[in-house]
Amino acid sequence: MTLPSATGQAEDPRKRPFFLRGQAVRNPLSGHPAWREVAIAAVALPIAITLAVLAFAWPAGRISPRDVSVGIVGTGPASQHAVEGLTREKPGAFDFRLYPDQQAARWAIKNRDVYGAFAISDHSVTVLKATAASPSVAQLLTDVGQQLADKATQQMTARQKAAEQKAAEQKTDGAHSPAKAHKQTAAQQGDARPKAAPQGAAGADSSVKVLVKAIDVVPVATDDPRGVVFSSSVFPLTICGILIGAFVTMARGLARPRHRVLTLLVACAVAALGVYLVAQGFLGALPHNHVATWAILALDLLSISATTAGVIRLLGPAGLGLSAALMVFVGNAFSGATSAPEMLPKGVDYVGQWLPPGAGASLLRDTTYFDGNADAGHLAVLALWSVCGLTAVMYGHWVIREPRSKKTGAPASGELLPALPGSGTALSVRRHAHARRHDGDD
Repeated sequence: MTLPSATGQAEDPRKRPFFLRGQAVRNPLSGHPAWREVAIAAVALPIAITLAVLAFAWPAGRISPRDVSVGIVGTGPASQHAVEGLTREKPGAFDFRLYPDQQAARWAIKNRDVYGAFAISDHSVTVLKATAASPSVAQLLTDVGQQLADKATQQMTARQKAAEQKAAEQKTDGAHSPAKAHKQTAAQQGDARPKAAPQGAAGADSSVKVLVKAIDVVPVATDDPRGVVFSSSVFPLTICGILIGAFVTMARGLARPRHRVLTLLVACAVAALGVYLVAQGFLGALPHNHVATWAILALDLLSISATTAGVIRLLGPAGLGLSAALMVFVGNAFSGATSAPEMLPKGVDYVGQWLPPGAGASLLRDTTYFDGNADAGHLAVLALWSVCGLTAVMYGHWVIREPRSKKTGAPASGELLPALPGSGTALSVRRHAHARRHDGDD
């Protein structure tokens, strides 16, 4: 189809200047065959959804103790038997560490060296646990303590029955002797202390039961006895961090990189304050170290939002999908916030702790309940992600400016543009240097 020109003659659209061609905007997908869209909807999207469900369901379905650090108090026979039994029945489940007394075991729990400890004697099992470290691990240790007590009770009962049977056999053998039979008859008729034997039997019966005592060394907040509020806050933090990073990067009003960085810092600090007011002020789930807890919440949000903003800065809109997949379907699913990293499958625990959602959840526990003990590694992970993300936001245009300038067909400064239809002269258009800079970067 030809179009009339300014002179009234028919004009071939292919001969028009490049900046005037294709005035009718076409849908970029209109030229694709329909089967491609069908394949995306019927194959690619279901695969992505299946992988997302797998990322969350697989770790949850394989929760089991794996090298959970547990203390053993003392080196008595009862403790040795307990360690041997647990090692045999649950191989690889616990990493046992020896402590001389309960005071040392308590210190190790508060210092985040172990999740709990067992103090085992002949007649009792004391379970030292820390619900604040992980409610699921604390319940696991309580159950294991009860199992140890039941097994010890069965062993003592079996030994007592064996002793009674042996005594009965000796008594039967001695009854065949006339002298012993005469002494037994005299003892039954004239003994003034007939209660000695029953008292011994009663004492044996009372010593059969091994008691269990559980002591919560570091409990969770009273208003959050099961730690549900704490674990439930990890996923919203991840989503909010992604939203902050996406908004700051795509906002047209934030032209300069330093404006974006400043906005990220302010938004994360204010959002963390709101999260803390809800979690502690309204629900009472973060009762200790208020300022430090707020700072950790802000750092957690910053590490996620800065990473999202930096990836979008480098990759464009595709970076938003990549950031969401990394933080939500990998970081959040492998964080171990609802249980413990040691309860997840091997390898998954390490991956989760190297990503902001897992490191942030662990650091928040350490700061809120354990005075920041064992938080150096998690703090370093969050700081590393934050610095890398902010660096990409500040200087990402240096990386992407050259490729983008090659892809765009815009003429350079001072270049002559082709003549308009109907005019015999070319137009000299000189663009200003700052007018074409990407997003106002300077």
